[in-house]
Amino acid sequence: MWLRMSSCSWEMTYNTNAQVPDSAGTATAYLCGVKANEGTVGVSAATERSRCNTTQGNEVTSILRWAKDAGKSVGIVTTTRVNHATPSAAYAHSADRDWYSDNEMPPEALSQGCKDIAYQLMHNIRDIDVIMGGGRKYMYPKNKTDVEYEMDEKARGTRLDGLDLIDIWKSFKPRHKHTHFIWNRTELLALDPHTVDYLLGLFEPGDMQYELNRNNVTDPSLSEMVEVAIQILKKNPKGFFLLVEGGRIDHGHHEGKAKQALHEAVEMDQAIEQAGTMTSTGDTLTVVTADHSHVFTFGGYTPRGNSIFGLAPMLSDTDKKPFTAILYGNGPGYKVVGGERENVSMVDYAHNNYQAQSAVPLRHETHGGEDVAVFAKGPMAHLLHGVHEQNYIPHVMAYAACIGANLDHCTPASSAGGPAPGPLLLPLALLPMSMLF
Repeated sequence: MWLRMSSCSWEMTYNTNAQVPDSAGTATAYLCGVKANEGTVGVSAATERSRCNTTQGNEVTSILRWAKDAGKSVGIVTTTRVNHATPSAAYAHSADRDWYSDNEMPPEALSQGCKDIAYQLMHNIRDIDVIMGGGRKYMYPKNKTDVEYEMDEKARGTRLDGLDLIDIWKSFKPRHKHTHFIWNRTELLALDPHTVDYLLGLFEPGDMQYELNRNNVTDPSLSEMVEVAIQILKKNPKGFFLLVEGGRIDHGHHEGKAKQALHEAVEMDQAIEQAGTMTSTGDTLTVVTADHSHVFTFGGYTPRGNSIFGLAPMLSDTDKKPFTAILYGNGPGYKVVGGERENVSMVDYAHNNYQAQSAVPLRHETHGGEDVAVFAKGPMAHLLHGVHEQNYIPHVMAYAACIGANLDHCTPASSAGGPAPGPLLLPLALLPMSMLF
């Protein structure tokens, strides 16, 4: 699917204060059009991480809000919690990406009036049409039992303010509209999208399960969520904007679990294909990209037909031990046995949770700092070519859709939401460059 895109370019991913970026600053760049500091979402670089009192006056808005202000329907679909770094940049303004609920905020930030990201999801843009992903526990009062994992204390509500954000979300919707809160796949697939005006689907207390571990009864796939989201959003004659994130690709890499990460990437590819079958290049701009890379590589002179999860066809010419074709520059897969590098022929390196060998020991593998690819098709896709700053991306989408501040090129009909539907943004969020080529 990626190679069928009509345009390809590169984006520079660094944060304003970091050569190797994090997902909050990068999401702010490609959703809000402004480079930001590492760990901050929906704010300019004048905001310092974890310092609440640097937030006010430095908030920046996203293309999701630009689309909503233009009368388009908007949605967010992710495999992470819906208040994670990438989706939160679409609606929140926070000095710290980790302020998921007020339970994770320091007393100083609370006393200074900063709000947690889950609270902002429900209050900042009250009419987001579709929201799907994980993150139930951040919506409920502290210790409220989870509907799915009744005996799991870690799945219980986290909020210290006692608010039930699901009830608040429902209360903001007009009574004549059809509003649905769902928590499992069965409920999702039973919906009639033609009768749904607002949908909130939270399928896990935290992040959603890896695709390889997914419960087919309780958890929908990413492509299933995308299908329902587009069916709901495309009813708007003025068009729509949809942010889709395959966010657990990133988590698999951080854990050194290459097989989990790559299967997440395959599911993301299927979601892209699903979106392609439901939209037209004549009126929908689709952009597929990553917010950063990972220190992930594939080598060892493997022959054609060799399993990507297999061994290289040679031994190391230094320690005479085998090595896997997939390797990480750093991460939890670094192992020493008896003072020597582990002999991987003695372990199940094809296991779903096998942590691939790494050169440097870390509890969590890190991002990479190189440029990443941007694929695009549809109206104005040609504007994504060459090498760009990451914050260029939302301005291209806004230009194509005639939304936001720059409307000089638009006809009265298109700027009023006429024949040009909004862009469909499908960021292949957190996908390493090794996956793309």
